[in-house]
Amino acid sequence: MDMTLITQSVLASGPEIIIIIGACIALMLSLVPHPRQEAALIGFSLVMIILAAAMSYSLNDRPQSAYSGMFVVDDFSTFFKMLLYLGTALTVLMSGKYLAKEGVVKGEYYVLLLFSLVGAMIMVSGTDLLMIYIGLELQALSIYVLTGFLKKGVRSNEAALKYVILGAFSSGIFLYGMSLFYGLTGTTQLDQMAIILTAQDLAQDQNDPMLILATLFLLVGLLFKVGAVPFHMWVPDIYEGAPTPITGFMSVAAKAAAFAVIIRIFMDSLVVLQPVWLISVAAIAVLTLSIGSFVALVQNNIKRMLAYSSIAHAGFLLLGLVAGGDEGRSSIMLYLLVYTFMNMGIFAVVVLLNRGSDVGEPLTDFSGLAKSHAGLAFLALFFLFSLAGIPPTGGFFAKFYVLVALVSSGHVALAVIAVVLSAVAAWFYIRIIMLMYVAAPEGPRTIQITFSMKVVLLVTFMGTLLTGILPAWFLDLAGGLNGAAPLPGLG
Repeated sequence: MDMTLITQSVLASGPEIIIIIGACIALMLSLVPHPRQEAALIGFSLVMIILAAAMSYSLNDRPQSAYSGMFVVDDFSTFFKMLLYLGTALTVLMSGKYLAKEGVVKGEYYVLLLFSLVGAMIMVSGTDLLMIYIGLELQALSIYVLTGFLKKGVRSNEAALKYVILGAFSSGIFLYGMSLFYGLTGTTQLDQMAIILTAQDLAQDQNDPMLILATLFLLVGLLFKVGAVPFHMWVPDIYEGAPTPITGFMSVAAKAAAFAVIIRIFMDSLVVLQPVWLISVAAIAVLTLSIGSFVALVQNNIKRMLAYSSIAHAGFLLLGLVAGGDEGRSSIMLYLLVYTFMNMGIFAVVVLLNRGSDVGEPLTDFSGLAKSHAGLAFLALFFLFSLAGIPPTGGFFAKFYVLVALVSSGHVALAVIAVVLSAVAAWFYIRIIMLMYVAAPEGPRTIQITFSMKVVLLVTFMGTLLTGILPAWFLDLAGGLNGAAPLPGLG
């Protein structure tokens, strides 16, 4: 590789390099005792995220591949990187108050968060299975440690141990799928795999056991990351045990990165394999929606309820995968954008209501919130309405365009099932609303909303509101980033 190619590769991966350098500097800063060390780390982390976002934006006008075609900079990867920057920045802003209350203010928290961001960025730009795997493992290893960050908490330790064990299994399955595809095609680069599969007519032979196993193993490894049924066992325990800001980060950033990989592999490069996985994914999507919606109805812990809510939303996103085509891809991208705003918003409210990890996060924390803190209750109401898919919030249009994509592709029955299950899912959000506005407060409480938390609430509220007011603009943005035509009904 000559100097020109090396320089091109370094520039293409400039945002990742910025975050890696930032993580290393943050690690050094965390070793220097200072009364305002945490504020400095928060500010520094945000600055590095902004610098990386600025460079990603500047690179967007020059689509290019790097590292011998294993890494790509294009509109698609830039969109997802912006989502990752948003989710990570909101997590950083949410974390200061939470860590102080839990008494675990440590600089390595922000270091691990930045390394997790880098892993996710590598995933969304990877066009080689090995590159994707490196990003996936860097992200996962960082989140394993962050999940168990509350070392004195039994729930946190248990969640981290479960996540490590189950994560190792999913990584092994993903690697096995990679090895089978390498055996079939002799390469791990997605574009070359597509050419070879098409040339040899392997993708047309739906009864080839090697091809079926390779596809399913690769898919299972990724479905574990998004918490789809029946690979969802880890989600409730990990969501409950992890620090609340990290739970929010996993629910949006980790999910967005995994879906970016799923889209790039199964809706773009290896779309020829659709006959192999389509029926399986459709069944998994319905199961995921059903179990996520019904099991959430009986939860008494807000984080476990949001965990099953996350599972149900993963099912809706998988329906976009089933719809396929440019419309399905655009609807998934819009959904993930809206989900980032509304889910981080409700997790910010949970952080503000936190009374300590030893107490937990019972639903009764919301009791009488409208009487004691009317503004916070209104924001929570708005985020819950959006999660339930009630107009005119962004959540309604996110679900609506997935349904439009399904109908356009001829999957009318799946669209009807999704509507029915969405109605079921709305009930567990309404439970919280009733507690806020009908139930009496459990006792006097004071909620201090710091400046950083006000920023989080404002950004998430405005994002959820604007995606509800201007859904067509945001959908056109997502569609323009992958060459899709506008969905029917946009006008």
